[in-house]
Amino acid sequence: MSKKKIDEISGVETTGHEWDGITELNNPLPRWWLWTMYATIVFAIGYVIYYPAIPLINEATPGLSGETNRSMLLKEMAAAKQARAGLVARVENASVDEIAGDSELRRFAISGGKSLFKVNCVQCHGSGAQGSPGYPNLNDDDWLWGGDLDSIYGTIAHGARYPHSEETRTSDMPAFGKDELLEKDQIANIAEHVLKIAGLEYDAAKEAKGAPLFAENCASCHGAEGKGNSEFGAPNLADALWLYDGTRKGIIAQINSPKQGEMPAWKARLGDVSVKQLAVYVHSLGGGQ
Repeated sequence: MSKKKIDEISGVETTGHEWDGITELNNPLPRWWLWTMYATIVFAIGYVIYYPAIPLINEATPGLSGETNRSMLLKEMAAAKQARAGLVARVENASVDEIAGDSELRRFAISGGKSLFKVNCVQCHGSGAQGSPGYPNLNDDDWLWGGDLDSIYGTIAHGARYPHSEETRTSDMPAFGKDELLEKDQIANIAEHVLKIAGLEYDAAKEAKGAPLFAENCASCHGAEGKGNSEFGAPNLADALWLYDGTRKGIIAQINSPKQGEMPAWKARLGDVSVKQLAVYVHSLGGGQ
């Protein structure tokens, strides 16, 4: 005998189920909701059949389409490569100056160079190319090896003090203290002269002794006025920009036992086109000569 009845409070028929005097109202789901759920089930079954979906031990079920995110990405990359093939060829056959002088090529080079910089250069020079102690700031006007397009290209292509490139930029600052080329007090006096050149506070008595020592030992690379020489990678000492520590202690330490930075040669790794793009991008940051 059916226990179904009409609930007195809600006026809804019960299902006939009862637990400890509690009955269940017969409130079925709306038809539109049920049909939507059935449609999603059918879609899911179709998706599993058509696309790779079920994971196995070493791979997934291939599906009828055989399409994967990886294959779609490869197709998109191939299409993008084909679309820019003409511009790549033009960059390959042009000098960096010709690229910078062509508005279309310049836009293409800067766009590609920016992406290349983010992948290969930010680890040392920073995301904004602002540099850090020992790694040059590429936004300012201080360039160890020259800031014109050809010089930037040469530095990126062949690196600096990179032992695996015969054309790398090479210069070594003598370790005046470590190799006992100068006495401790002589190094301290030269440091005072450098502080004077840089427009910082200095000891006048020691500076007077340091000036001739600087002329004898340092001016051949840094220049008589300490303004540097990009041919030797010698930094400008007459401004407020310092690759390392610009304090008295830091200057003495650098003269005594200098830090020698090293930069990889990127041409062998990335190719000539990528190096040209990087050179144009770095030059566009604002500090290029």
